[in-house]
Amino acid sequence: MVNLVFISQQNIASYHKLAADDIKYWAEELADESKSYLISSDRQSLMDNMTITSRIPNLNYVHIYQLNNQSNKLELFYSYKRSERRSAIPEKSNEINNLLNPRFKDNYLEYMYPIKADEEVVGFVYLQSSKEYITLITDKLLTTSILIMFIILLVTIFIVLQLNRYISAPYLTLVNTVQAVARQKNFQQRCQAMPYREADILARNINILFARMEKHIAQLDAAEQQSIEHSSELEDKINKRTAALKESNQELLSTLEKMHQFQGQLVESEKMASLGDMVAGVAHEVNTPIGLGVTASTLLADRIEEVTTAFEDKSLKSSQLKKFLHEGGENVAIIYRNLNRAADLISSFKKVAVDQSSEEIRSFDVKELLSEALLTLRPQLHSLPYIIDIDCPSKLIINSKPGPLNQILINLIMNSIIHGFEGRDSGKITITVMPLSNQLNMLFQDDGIGVDETIENKVFEPFTTTKRGEGGSGLGLHLVYNLVTQALGGTIVLNSELGKGVTIEINFPIS
Repeated sequence: MVNLVFISQQNIASYHKLAADDIKYWAEELADESKSYLISSDRQSLMDNMTITSRIPNLNYVHIYQLNNQSNKLELFYSYKRSERRSAIPEKSNEINNLLNPRFKDNYLEYMYPIKADEEVVGFVYLQSSKEYITLITDKLLTTSILIMFIILLVTIFIVLQLNRYISAPYLTLVNTVQAVARQKNFQQRCQAMPYREADILARNINILFARMEKHIAQLDAAEQQSIEHSSELEDKINKRTAALKESNQELLSTLEKMHQFQGQLVESEKMASLGDMVAGVAHEVNTPIGLGVTASTLLADRIEEVTTAFEDKSLKSSQLKKFLHEGGENVAIIYRNLNRAADLISSFKKVAVDQSSEEIRSFDVKELLSEALLTLRPQLHSLPYIIDIDCPSKLIINSKPGPLNQILINLIMNSIIHGFEGRDSGKITITVMPLSNQLNMLFQDDGIGVDETIENKVFEPFTTTKRGEGGSGLGLHLVYNLVTQALGGTIVLNSELGKGVTIEINFPIS
C-alpha cells in the first residue's frame, strides 16, 4: 500500500511536470509570433493576426508586455481571456521574478517568458492555464488507488483468515489442552498429533513435560507421606521438650529480673570500658616521650658512671669531661622536654575527656617550636631513612598554645612513620607554615601509601585504626582532631589518594 501511494504521488508529480513543460512550449511559441509586432509597436496587427491562442489547450489568460525604452518599464501591449464572461486579471509586470518558472496555484498554472530580439529583451509574455484536467486526472488516480488498496486489503484479510485457520488452530488446540490439564491437575492427558511439523514438535515436548510433571507429583506425594511420619515423631519430641522447658522457664524468669536490675550497671560498665580503651590508646602515645626520657636518662647514667670511674682512677681528661658536660646537657634537656611533653599530653587528654579548651596561651617562635619537636623525635628518627622538610618563616612570633601544637606535630609525624611509610625504605614529610590574616595555616604532607577511601571519612573518629590487634588504638588522629578543634579552636581537613600520600591542612586563630 505504501508503494501504491508512492506511485500515485510520482504520477501526480509527472503530470505537474508535463503541464509546466507544456506552458513553457506555448510561451515560446507566443513570444516568437508576437516578437515582430512588439518591435514595430503594431498592436492592431497583433490583435488581428493572433491565432495561436485558440490552439493552446486549457488557456485562461494571455498578457503580452512591451518594454518602454524611455521609461524602462513594462506596459501591457496585448491581453486575451478565454471567455468574455471572465473577469480581467491584474497586470503581472511586477511579478516577473516570481513567474520566470511555472508557478502552480490552487486552480491554475501561470508562467512568464521573456521576448528577445538580438539578445535584448523587448517584452514578456504571460500565460495562465487551467489545472482542471490535472485535478480530474488526480482524482481519477486517487480513486483508482483507493480502490486497489481496498481490494488488496480484502485479499490480505482473506489470506490472514486462511493462515489463521491453518496455523493458529493447532496452537489453539494445544492451549486448550494445557489449560484443561492445569484446571483438572490431570497430567495423564496427552496432546494429539498436529497437522504440520513445528506444531507437532511442540505437542510432543508438551507431552514429555506432562510425563515429567506426573512423575514429579508422585515423588512429592511420597515425600509428603514421609514428612507426615517425621512430623508425628517431631511432635512427640516437642511435647517431651515442652515439659522440660516449662520446668526451666521459672528459672529464666528470675534470671531476667536480675538482668533488669543490673542493666543500668552494665551500661555504666560499658562506658567505663570505652573510656579504658581510650586511656590505653593515650597511654601508648604517652609512652613515646616517656621512653625517650628513660633512654636519655639511661644514657646520662652510663656517662656519669664512666666519668666517675675515670675520676676515681685519676684518668679523667678535660676533653672527656667536656664531652660529658655537652652530652649531659643534651640528655637533661631531652629528659626535661619529654617529661613536659608527657605532662602536656596527659593534660590535653584530660581536657579532651571533659570537653574543655586549654587556656595556656603565650608568645613563642613557631619555627623554634618545630625544631624542638624534631629534636624530641631525634632518637626515633636518626636511624630511619625518612626526610622531614620544614618551610616556616623565621621570627614568626604568635600568641597561642604551644603545648597542643607541639603534640599535634609529633602525632602527625609518628602517624606518617608508622602508617604512611609502612614497608617502605624511603619517604618525605613536608611541613609548610604561613600566617594568613589572623590565622596560622599549617600544611602537613607525606608521600606515603595514603588512606583507603573506605576509612578516609572516619580517620578522626576514635578507635579508627588499620592496625587493630597490632598495638594500634585508633586514638592518634582523634587526639589531633580534638587538639585542633578544641584546644586551638581551629579546623583540620584531610585529603588522600591511595598510593599518593596524605595532605592535612590545619588552620587556627592567632594574635
